[in-house]
Amino acid sequence: MDGRRNVMLYGTMSLFLLFLVGCPPPATTKPGASSAPARPSQAAAAKEKPAPAAGKTASPRTSLEAFQAGKAPAQSALKEVYFDFDKYDIRPDARPVLRADADWLKKNPAARVEIEGHADERGTNAYNLALGAKRAQAVKEYLVTLGVETRRFSTISYGEEVPVCREKTEECLQKNRRARLVVMSPKPAS
Repeated sequence: MDGRRNVMLYGTMSLFLLFLVGCPPPATTKPGASSAPARPSQAAAAKEKPAPAAGKTASPRTSLEAFQAGKAPAQSALKEVYFDFDKYDIRPDARPVLRADADWLKKNPAARVEIEGHADERGTNAYNLALGAKRAQAVKEYLVTLGVETRRFSTISYGEEVPVCREKTEECLQKNRRARLVVMSPKPAS
């Protein structure tokens, strides 16, 4: 009887542990990315990039590259949009900004865009990565409803990992709850 009880107890504890750990959130991938089983970390990938040619200093394009270099991200023709705390719906003040971004994209059909989703530091890393992914996806879907082709976008979430402001004020936290649109250089035709 005690043996069955122990088996039941350990089985229940195992199920509870599995429930707590759960499954990881789905990864946000770029279109055309292979589904390789192992991917080096972004920090390692950034180190592997070739150095710019002598005499030329490449400005960091993505927020991650800028953060790693200790610089501000390069200015973009497309504007950032901001989100309310713990939300990923497009705010009314973001709609005209995204309409202007969509107009620019329609005038520049070769441009590809990576939409970065960001969050403030409140919440767990996993939660903020998921929230950043939802913010990036919401911006992508809104731009698609405005007539920009979905194939021109990729999304990535940096969660709380790439803040633009580190102060513990609401104004600073608001600056970190954003989606940033980065114009990527078009791939050469092969």
